[in-house]
Formats: sequence, structure tokens, C-alpha cells
Amino acid sequence: PFSCISSSTMVQGKDKLILVGGATGYLGKYVVKELKEQGYRVRALARSADKLGGAKQFADEVFIGEATKPETLTGLLDGVDTVITSLGITRQTDKVTYDDVDYLANKRLMDMAEEAGVRRFIYVASLNAHHVEFTDMVAAKEKAVRALKSTKMEWVVVRPGAFFVDMNEFLDMAKGGCVFYFGDGKTEVNPIHGADLAAVCVKCVDGESNIELPCGGPEVFSWQQIASLAFQACEKKQFTVGIPLWVMELLVLPALKLLSRRWWNIAAFMSGAGKYDMKAPQHGQRRLGTFFKETMAGEKVGL
Repeated sequence: PFSCISSSTMVQGKDKLILVGGATGYLGKYVVKELKEQGYRVRALARSADKLGGAKQFADEVFIGEATKPETLTGLLDGVDTVITSLGITRQTDKVTYDDVDYLANKRLMDMAEEAGVRRFIYVASLNAHHVEFTDMVAAKEKAVRALKSTKMEWVVVRPGAFFVDMNEFLDMAKGGCVFYFGDGKTEVNPIHGADLAAVCVKCVDGESNIELPCGGPEVFSWQQIASLAFQACEKKQFTVGIPLWVMELLVLPALKLLSRRWWNIAAFMSGAGKYDMKAPQHGQRRLGTFFKETMAGEKVGL
């Protein structure tokens, strides 16, 4: 099941083999790259090597398999010291649910890792989950967190608030001339770039264990300020609309729950973000304004 890929970027001195679950995702690709640059040996789980994109060159081994199909995972954890997983889906469908991937696929990795004698398991969940655990996505992630804590492995739960790439929704709205947000736009968040979060995850390989680690980027913004940055990057006149939370809670969310579970999950999560701060200890150096400008210039998002 392995295809071995050589890389000249390895830093000598560390020979631990690290498995990356979710290696083909936005964060996972950065984790693969950061691990390699820090001198670890990297095994990336992927449905195909091509799905690793620019991260492929940093993987020592590509294990071809699907986390939702246990029959494809034989030997996945052989020789592995640590697992880092950000396995999850951004939207559920009739065929694949949050429970299938965010919970069950990660739980399967945990069970296999414990059986194989893996030393440490690092799982990327969500910040302030207690505020929005009623949504399907966060509920599935928190089930995975509880499952991890019940194992005998060393564990770390990394809890980012929001990614830079998520903020591109503001950029898209600004291009159209109007940015919407929930509430008064004054609650605060410090989104983090995928590369900066990957550096946090990799430090957890040999750092303190059995901890939860909330983390955000180096700058704290209100949603109004993020909207302003987006309009500046687009060079457009600012026009924003705040949707009152009472409208969301009394009218929009009940209607969406009946009409579309998918859109209800998205709206409910964003409504929570409009009600509560999503700030966390600050990490990294990358700036959101720069990221917006690079995106507008046509630079690729992610690896």
C-alpha cells in the first residue's frame, strides 16, 4: 500500500515516524511539510498520492487508503510513533456525514493506533466547542475528543478558532459589494494561517501531553474589522449588514432546520461565532491582510 517518495529537505536528527490523517486537506498538507522540515519521517494517509498536491514532495511514504473504509488500512500504523489528524469534512451529504468522518474515521485511527502501540495522538478539534456543540459538525468532533481521552495513549487536542482560508468568504462577499455577518460584528476572533497552525501541531509531537491547546493567529479582529480588510483588498467601498442574532435564532435557524440540515449547521455555527468571542492564545507571524492581498493577486491558497 506504500509508495515511497524521496525528499532532500530532511533535517537530520529525528527518526520518529509520524502518520498524518487528513493529509490531503488544507491543514494536513501544511502539517506534512512542517514535519519534514523539522526532521521527522512522514507517512501521509491519502486516497491517492495526487491529492497531496504540493505536499507530496515532503512525504516519505504515501499510504493509499480511506479512513472510512477499514479494509484499506491494514498496516497503516506499523512503526508509527505519533499520529496527527485533522480528518473531517466541511459539509455533510446524504452519503457521508460528520459522524462518519469527524467522529468514526478518527475513532478508527485511535483504536488502530492504540492497538499498534502508538505513543502519542494529536487531534485537531474546534475552539469554544461548548458554545456550538449542538451542531452536527462540532458534536462529532467532541465525540472524537472524548474517545481520545479514554485511550491509554498520550494525547493532545489542538483547538483553533478559524482559519485564514475561512475568511475568504468575507473576500468573496466584498467582491460582490456587501458583507454580511451575524450580530453587531463586534465579537472578536484571531484566525490562523494553516502553516502557522501546522507549526503548533508539530511542536506537540515532543511537547507536553494530555492537554488541550487553544490557538489562534497573531492578530485579533472584530468581524467588522475583517470586513474592512476584505474591502481594502478588493479596493471597494465598504458596505456591511449585520443580521441581528434574534432574527437568526427565532426565524432563520428554525426554518433552516426544517428545510436543510446542511445550511442549518453552517448558519448555527456562524451564529455562535457572532455571539461569542473566538479568541485564543496567539501563535505564528502570518497576517490576514497580506493573505487577502495574495489571494486577490491570484496566488494559490494552500499547498
